[in-house]
Amino acid sequence: MSLNHVRPWRNIYRRTSRQIMVGDVPVGGDAPITVQTMTNTLTTDVKATIAQVQAAADAGADIVRISVPDEASSKALRQIVPEVSVPIVADIHFHYKRGIEAAEAGAACLRINPGNIGDETRVKEVIKAARDYNCSIRIGVNAGSLEKHLLDKYGEPCPDAMVESGLDHIKILQDNDFHEFKISCKASDVFMAAAAYQQLAEATDAPIHLGITEAGGLTSGTIKSAIGLGNLLWMGIGDTIRVSLSADPVEEVKVGYEILKSLGLRHRGVNIISCPSCARQGFDVIKTVEKLEKRLEHIKTPMSLSIIGCVVNGPGEALMTDVGFTGGGAGSGMVYLAGKQSHKLNNDEMVDHIVEQVERKAAELDAEARMASAAE
Repeated sequence: MSLNHVRPWRNIYRRTSRQIMVGDVPVGGDAPITVQTMTNTLTTDVKATIAQVQAAADAGADIVRISVPDEASSKALRQIVPEVSVPIVADIHFHYKRGIEAAEAGAACLRINPGNIGDETRVKEVIKAARDYNCSIRIGVNAGSLEKHLLDKYGEPCPDAMVESGLDHIKILQDNDFHEFKISCKASDVFMAAAAYQQLAEATDAPIHLGITEAGGLTSGTIKSAIGLGNLLWMGIGDTIRVSLSADPVEEVKVGYEILKSLGLRHRGVNIISCPSCARQGFDVIKTVEKLEKRLEHIKTPMSLSIIGCVVNGPGEALMTDVGFTGGGAGSGMVYLAGKQSHKLNNDEMVDHIVEQVERKAAELDAEARMASAAE
């Protein structure tokens, strides 16, 4: 993140980490924080899985994880990988051979769970496959599946146990001269996850994959993830994130981006600033925002749009957005462009006109970016 000298209270100083590659996507170092999700189709349903990966990619996912629970799924992965546009992480549990098969099938990264992958001999075989097929590895520690000896030692899942599990497996990888790895310490308890990640950030320079596991449904899981991930990201911890929701994977991607956008860490698409509405509103703010969110999903260019129901805060918010609309009286409101009053607009023409203005501004910003890139 570039430093903001005018508003230093907006600065986030990211933890320094090594950079690895997940396929052609850099993770860690000074690379943008990436957004991940995971498919929930049967991996053996190749057509459905490809469609879900592509839907996630269209929504902005940088990386997608696919479960590989059996040999048939490993074979399906061979068909899936060539047909999708983002790197695939193979999710491996219990059987180390699935990791070897996934590497052979073209996975860009192998997620292994220290709690169930098996002894060091088996891990070494997975490391060899990762090296042979140019895969990275994610050490995926989970509070719900810690090794028995750590549960015996600590009595229950806790941050110390999670971090010890992760560091033990980092040592195995490093002892085998394998350094293309990232690590996560997930828990469904926000406090436990946050404490584990803070300890982990101090103990290793490996890229960190953030997540609050089994966070819940769309609403509750979004809130829990925003609290847990948001605080860690604000502290500068995290190189890639996955929001775990009992919902469509596309929703996970959307929430992930919104968390990053709210902290100024990643920008994609239209950031809509809108009021909750009240009796002063000059138009139906809630319905208008719902329509605009759907109509503007295709815009990938980072830009801002304010939709405010009345003149209390509308003009002030519009000063700081690319496009704005503030409700007035007599069935009309004011359109703002680049922070300045532009023209009045009837409420019944509002949605179509705002979409047109946003598309026009996005085209201008894209052209400016191309010119700037060409001049470098």
